[in-house]
Amino acid sequence: MSESASIAGAAFADAFREKRVLLTGHTGFKGSWLSLWLTEMGADVVGVALPPTGDRSIFEDTRIAEVIDHRTADIRSREQFEKATEGVEADLLIHMAAQSLVLPSYDDPVGTMATNVTGTAVVLDRARRIEGLKGIVVVTSDKCYENHEWPWPYRENDQLGGADPYSASKGCAEIVASSFARSFFHEPQHSKIATVRAGNVFGGGDWAADRLVPDIIRATLAGRKVTIRNPASVRPWQHVLEPLAGYLTVGAKLLCDEAERFAGAWNFGPPADAFIEVESFARRLQAHWGEGAAEIEFGVRASAPHEAGMLTLDSSKARQRLGWGPQLSIEQAVAMTAEWYRACAAGEADMREFTLRQIREYADFDNVINDNKESIRICA
Repeated sequence: MSESASIAGAAFADAFREKRVLLTGHTGFKGSWLSLWLTEMGADVVGVALPPTGDRSIFEDTRIAEVIDHRTADIRSREQFEKATEGVEADLLIHMAAQSLVLPSYDDPVGTMATNVTGTAVVLDRARRIEGLKGIVVVTSDKCYENHEWPWPYRENDQLGGADPYSASKGCAEIVASSFARSFFHEPQHSKIATVRAGNVFGGGDWAADRLVPDIIRATLAGRKVTIRNPASVRPWQHVLEPLAGYLTVGAKLLCDEAERFAGAWNFGPPADAFIEVESFARRLQAHWGEGAAEIEFGVRASAPHEAGMLTLDSSKARQRLGWGPQLSIEQAVAMTAEWYRACAAGEADMREFTLRQIREYADFDNVINDNKESIRICA
């Protein structure tokens, strides 16, 4: 393994080296970043997902299919998923495949529920029959909470819910995971299930429609104005590597002998300075892009469906019990994001290597998971 790979894996002390990880949703934005990070640490990754959608994808920009076992299936179909994972023996399952956007959930609520609720049940049912599986990480969302628009952050024991179909589907996915944990994974020798909830994740390579960063970047590259909705809404903004470090920390713990201590729900939110309004975030991205950045107009769509105005997360549990903590200020995170898109737009960089470089630089922070390095080293 290369020297850079050993640096990227240092934070988790070889917890994933030569481990087989079954990853659903690897063709998506977060899944692509996680695929590269896992392979950089020496994991054998089997990815199962639908093909990437849209005109651009980080999965294709970074040629991830060349470095993992890439398989396609629709998790809504038990038969497809069973076939795609036939013969797979894994140490860890990370379930990320999802319909991940609020606005499309209004257009297709049934499809959203089928993917996020039924799909989660399909994946967990298959997990019951994976030989040697030690841990399962189910990725949901900060929007799984019943949002009361109150000013204090949500904790893991707060009420689940959701007014819009997407949020409700994520609350349901949490209930499905809890049900499987109590019904089928409750004995000491069984795999342990953790659910992980992150905030508004951004970073290079997100090309989804109706998302703030991709909308601004597309407008910038096209030389046109962009209209941004709900400028006063407050969100817990965080670079994609921040929650992924949390997911990996939980995954490493589930591979340990005392995995039961780390089952259950975990929040991974940003530092307090990143709980900012949409307009403030957009202005930062505009400033970090510099000359040629898109002109931004702000407004509230009169006919737009409901979206939460205030949403923040309390990550005290992850800080205290995992030693995890966010490493990037909002300015650093936005600067990294602008740098990625600028390199991609120039067309001269190898975007897989560029993405890996950002992963390595992030993972090489002295305290990437604070004081927890030694505990993960012992149990890896």
